[in-house]
Amino acid sequence: MAFLMQEIIRKKRDNQTLSAEEIRFYIQGVTDGSISEGQIAALCMAVFFNDLDWDERTALTLAMRDSGETLNWQHAALNGPVLDKHSTGGVGDVVSLMLAPMLAACGAYVPMIAGRGLGHTGGTLDKLESIRGFDIFPSPEKMRDLVRKTGCVIVGQTGNLAPADRKIYATRDVTATVESLSLITASILSKKLAEGLDSLVMDVKVGNGAFMPTYALSRALAESIAKVATQAGCRTTALLTDMNEVLASSAGNAVEVREAVRYLNGTYRNPRLHEITLALGAELLVNGKLAAGRDEARALLQNTLDSGKAAEYFARMVHAQGGPADFIETFEDMLPKAAVVKPVTAGRSGYICAMDTRTVGVAVINLGGGRRVASDKIDHAVGFDEILPIGTQVAADTPLAVVHARSEADWQAAATAYRNALTVGETAPPERPIIYETLTA
Repeated sequence: MAFLMQEIIRKKRDNQTLSAEEIRFYIQGVTDGSISEGQIAALCMAVFFNDLDWDERTALTLAMRDSGETLNWQHAALNGPVLDKHSTGGVGDVVSLMLAPMLAACGAYVPMIAGRGLGHTGGTLDKLESIRGFDIFPSPEKMRDLVRKTGCVIVGQTGNLAPADRKIYATRDVTATVESLSLITASILSKKLAEGLDSLVMDVKVGNGAFMPTYALSRALAESIAKVATQAGCRTTALLTDMNEVLASSAGNAVEVREAVRYLNGTYRNPRLHEITLALGAELLVNGKLAAGRDEARALLQNTLDSGKAAEYFARMVHAQGGPADFIETFEDMLPKAAVVKPVTAGRSGYICAMDTRTVGVAVINLGGGRRVASDKIDHAVGFDEILPIGTQVAADTPLAVVHARSEADWQAAATAYRNALTVGETAPPERPIIYETLTA
């Protein structure tokens, strides 16, 4: 059935409900170019002001998913569920690198499609490119084969995956409509549901380093994603997790990969990072029917670490995607290193009471570890590690973190920014939850 795009825009402008057929017509036009950029912008603005109801959000998500290629596992003879996790992004959020092989070691299949850094937040693909030879853009056929053989892959979005999303997002980016919860939901889920998932867990960050500026908005996004994804046929749970400080003990690219390997081989596991990794993984194992309950799921995940199976699956994934076969054994020598590696000290005694996490993320970008514009090349070696958590008692000469920089001048600027991002007070701060809420549809 043919529609007039201007009438669809008028309808949403007047706060009326769009049918699934009208939404599919719109997305088809976005995909084949028959709808103009001005019309895309007009409908995005109408949605921004009048929102979409649950059925409209689901219809938009499914239409965007179906605008390109989708992964189908029916003929792959998989003997386990297809699972994935997605995060709204944070600083030091390296969970994906450990969770994918942990899930695979439990019998799941994980076709994880990840992204690059966005704003002050780090990108999983940028981290993996710290590994020499790692191919983040295998063909869809090769990706399917790798998932079947290795249990997990972490790759970037190909040109044929939810192409309507890229066009709509580019328009949203220049028309001040990025913040629409309905459009954010459809953008995230169109790509994730194109993976052919049985279940998804969403990690929605809360706090001063989060994408959403308030707890209420973070919760609204978590609820929207859980409900729309489940309504679209993919059982989904969303966790609200703390991003009022760096999640891991490092922030950067190679430094986070190094921490991920140390986590997998048992050398060091940051307690907050460990809790969130287990919590996210437990939801997926339960939803994927690989565990009867969360306690059993956490025990299964812990066993993949204790037995070394998760590390084996990670090594297999790295090698299958073009990285060194012995990366787990030789990562310290394989990963790029910065020219200047020195600690930044507290400068006064007391307790670390607060962290401006966004400022830390921006400091990584200023070191060269992120992009100011899309064409920037990343220095994978720079960043921070050995980051002390909030609540730590420090003396004036206690290292707050170690700075990895290209030059003394870069080190000085980063050290000053990092020290200014922290508040050191006379009394210990109250404990803060790591996980605030768990939301299902």
